Amino acid sequence: MEILHLLCEGIGLRPDFFNGDLSGGGLNLDINHYPPCPNPSVTLGMPPHCDRELITILLPGPVQGLEVAYKGDWIKVEPVPNAFIVNFGLQLEVVTNGMLRSVEHRVVTNSEVGRTSMATFIKPTADCLIGPAQELLNEDNPPCYQTLTFYDFMHKYNVIKLGSSVNLTTNIKNI
Repeated sequence: MEILHLLCEGIGLRPDFFNGDLSGGGLNLDINHYPPCPNPSVTLGMPPHCDRELITILLPGPVQGLEVAYKGDWIKVEPVPNAFIVNFGLQLEVVTNGMLRSVEHRVVTNSEVGRTSMATFIKPTADCLIGPAQELLNEDNPPCYQTLTFYDFMHKYNVIKLGSSVNLTTNIKNI
């Protein structure tokens, strides 16, 4: 959990802030395979979404396919050999009161070769209450997010938003 300790240092939280229930909900490992598609413009490997967990550690594999939303467009993420990609999830956005934003992303298919990736999701326990960290709040920075259990959040927030527009605004402030 060194990544979380370093994040704490960078944003002014005590180093062990994420220890315990905030990161103790276990790890999920997803292995995704996207077969080649002769016409990638007619299908997505994964539609635009933000991960609902705390953080995601992704081993993308050598074939490009991951894209991140940036200023109304999709930016291709080029794979780097032997490197991981770390995505901030929605729970991290809530805890930091929006200081760190969740990463909207999607996966596109390749016309010639398949793509396999492995994603590890670090998540809170189901009954963990998640809201903005008190240490980050003050008169000039009031809470922008509701405090919910992780279980309730997972059931109220639908992570996948299907649609034709890019960079769909993820608004979790009113959940």
